[in-house]
Amino acid sequence: MSEATRIDFIYLSEQDMIRAGVTDMPACVDTMEEMFGLLYRGDYRMAGSNNDSHGAMVTFPENSPFPAMPKPTADRRLMAMPAYLGGNFCTAGVKWYGSNIANREKGLPRSILMFTLNDADTGAPLAHMSANLLSAYRTGAIPGVGARHLARKDSRVIGLLGPGVMGKTTVAAFMAVCPRIDTLKIKGRGQKNLDNFITWVSQTFPQITRVQVVDTLEEVVRDSDIVTYCSSGEVGNPETYPLVKREWVKPGTFLAMPALCNIDEGMEQRDVRKVLDNTGLYKAWFEEVPKPAHHTIPVIGVRFMDMIAEGKITEDEVEDIGKIIAGDAPGRRNDEEIIIMSVGGMPVEDVAWGTVIYRNAVKNDIGVKLNLWETPVLS
Repeated sequence: MSEATRIDFIYLSEQDMIRAGVTDMPACVDTMEEMFGLLYRGDYRMAGSNNDSHGAMVTFPENSPFPAMPKPTADRRLMAMPAYLGGNFCTAGVKWYGSNIANREKGLPRSILMFTLNDADTGAPLAHMSANLLSAYRTGAIPGVGARHLARKDSRVIGLLGPGVMGKTTVAAFMAVCPRIDTLKIKGRGQKNLDNFITWVSQTFPQITRVQVVDTLEEVVRDSDIVTYCSSGEVGNPETYPLVKREWVKPGTFLAMPALCNIDEGMEQRDVRKVLDNTGLYKAWFEEVPKPAHHTIPVIGVRFMDMIAEGKITEDEVEDIGKIIAGDAPGRRNDEEIIIMSVGGMPVEDVAWGTVIYRNAVKNDIGVKLNLWETPVLS
């Protein structure tokens, strides 16, 4: 046996991930902020020739001659999301997930995710980990980073569409950066989801003293300081995506949108600041899909790309959160600004948070050590 060639890695179950700190939202927000600084400097790589691709997805045809091939039902996809991140991370990794909305009928989450973290130099595995919580927390943390820089400091009221997993982590991130929040308005589809969410809020954030269930998008948005749409739905027709109308939005509102969203002409106007989590990601998406791209990819930043193509706005009117975090562009300029931020989700986020959790696990002897080989048979 040669110690030089031996490769061990650790397996982290969901409970191991929790013990290693995956649900520590304040730490996750800080990690995502650090990651954005690296993105802005260019110390990262994702998939594709542009190094900005979201990932590679397997989709299924409507009609296949193979009876065992899965049908293209709602949210049915298999996807690999690879990335490298430099700085204090200097690791690479890939999130692999399968998604099918019908999973819920089996008592399973819509998406089931795993993440593999690798040594960026040798490519050797460092860890293979349960990634549903990893992904949920890094996704929710991004609106929190946005709120830290772009929400009013005196924000008190959150308006939320979609009291599910993404809704929980997004609210948790807002609470990590906006300590004065005491009111939550929520719109959801089913009473069970609403009840579960309200119970979670009361147990997790006692400082939220007022929770109001509302019936319309207008009520979600109107009089809210921070607005977020976190609901899933059918993709294809932007007219069916949850809408934000300018007349509903009070001056000074920050809107963070990590899910389906559309805006009216009033919100398209130039005085509404439009921010992306990574401009390169949206340019890559725009190149990869038919136009208008918002029909295929329902996040609002893709609508911004369509608007640039239509000549409604110029490219320099769409801002990058990394530039704001780096101090090369202003954060919130005044208490009247309306700012809408698109959250697309990127594998560099999984690499960042996965690396922190892996290092916590190693430090605290969490997880199961597995051996790849003592010496490789083929070398």
